[in-house]
Amino acid sequence: MTLPASYSKNRLLKSFSALGPYVRELKCQNGYFFFDCLAVCVSAKVAPDKREFWGWWLELQEQDQGFVYHYQIGLFDKKGEWCAMSIKKRADLEHLESTLQSFHKRLSDSFDTLKLRLIPSENTATLQTQVMA
Repeated sequence: MTLPASYSKNRLLKSFSALGPYVRELKCQNGYFFFDCLAVCVSAKVAPDKREFWGWWLELQEQDQGFVYHYQIGLFDKKGEWCAMSIKKRADLEHLESTLQSFHKRLSDSFDTLKLRLIPSENTATLQTQVMA
């Protein structure tokens, strides 16, 4: 898919920024966008710079047929890196699911407004049946 000139990286970033504090501009490049959400603090007793969080992240990649997205859930560790893993505590998982569903609705609506196609990756389709149901 070749985007019209009016769909520049900056225009898309502006639209994505309106979705909330999820887009990570420094990780975005032409045709690639990165979003994440630190949904649940693992332990507030730890010093703020060493805290870990349960959450989700999304990679959005421009492809011929549209933008393909890939969600993952897991742990944002004290090094500031995402590690894919399942979340055992039900309340934490439910909160994470709620933030993910809310964000996905806003993202989908944004793509409708921009008249762009949003396509799940194979892995995300499996996650959606678990989380987005």
